[in-house]
Amino acid sequence: MGHLVGAVLTLLTAAGACDGEAGEDARTNEPVDVGDSVVDELAARCPGAQSAPIVLSTPTGDIDGSLLLPAGCSPFELVLIHAGSGPTDRDGNSVKMVNDSLKLLAEGLAERGVATVRFDKRGVAASTAAGPASERDFRLEMYADDAAAWVELLAADERFCGVTIAGHSEGALIGMLAAQRSPADAFVSLAGPGRPAAELLREQLAVRLEGPLLAEADAILDSLAVGEEVAEVSPELYDLFRPSVQPYLLSWFAYDPAAILAQLEVPSAIVQGTTDIQVGIIDAERLAAAAPEAQVRIIEGMNHVLKAAQLEETSQSQAYFDPSLPVVPELLDALVEWLDEVR
Repeated sequence: MGHLVGAVLTLLTAAGACDGEAGEDARTNEPVDVGDSVVDELAARCPGAQSAPIVLSTPTGDIDGSLLLPAGCSPFELVLIHAGSGPTDRDGNSVKMVNDSLKLLAEGLAERGVATVRFDKRGVAASTAAGPASERDFRLEMYADDAAAWVELLAADERFCGVTIAGHSEGALIGMLAAQRSPADAFVSLAGPGRPAAELLREQLAVRLEGPLLAEADAILDSLAVGEEVAEVSPELYDLFRPSVQPYLLSWFAYDPAAILAQLEVPSAIVQGTTDIQVGIIDAERLAAAAPEAQVRIIEGMNHVLKAAQLEETSQSQAYFDPSLPVVPELLDALVEWLDEVR
């Protein structure tokens, strides 16, 4: 009887993702042999994968999220996933673009034993009411403060034994800032820019615009670079540079991601795909140069929404608009492998 009780205690200890593989002795990595009734009891205490809503309460309203727990006993490593720019929701989608990239990322991590929280940013989707009434009042620092508050909430939750921030695209910069002001244990940049946003935006527009529109875009960026807003914007550029969004752009343009990453004191990883048409290998290289201790993972054939794609337009479009396409498995494996190393 004493042997059976000891085996159960060992199994319970080993079942948590932070302490080794379920079903192995944490001291020897050998399989533990226990009776069927004990296994049934353990299964009841260590349920299968679960998905549940989770809320961050703030003075201006709730920020709604989704918690995904893997099968097994807690505590688990947890990854807080931060979406990219604009109205991108917790799943990586917007009104005009549905690909489920961040939802698929969360599901893939859960299958590999890692818990996740992803959420709608303040002012987006289910968190719309928490945002300012006027678009002119949004600032990038708001998002960083919210992400830091999520880390505080999750770090105090006994179901988790560490919180890693994984920021996608613009969310990478936000995640860096949040890691500076919270008890985050690690940070991951997923297709995150390595240059100030104005520089990256200028490069992107140079490919898409020409003639007078390109000249106007450059002039607007020049004005914003010195803190001056622009009142008159052509209809073709209005979605990007409308006057009501310019205060947010000013707050975003003020940061150099490489300089922020260099200041982080937690383990960091830089993940970049080779077929990303929004953020390039040059960005990963710039981040790596600023933070030489960070692990860099370049994933062949992965595009900006973390899916397999070629550089040609049809392939990219499918990745951006087809939620049935999976995220690249190498990404998921690399993240879990890195977490095992640094946590």
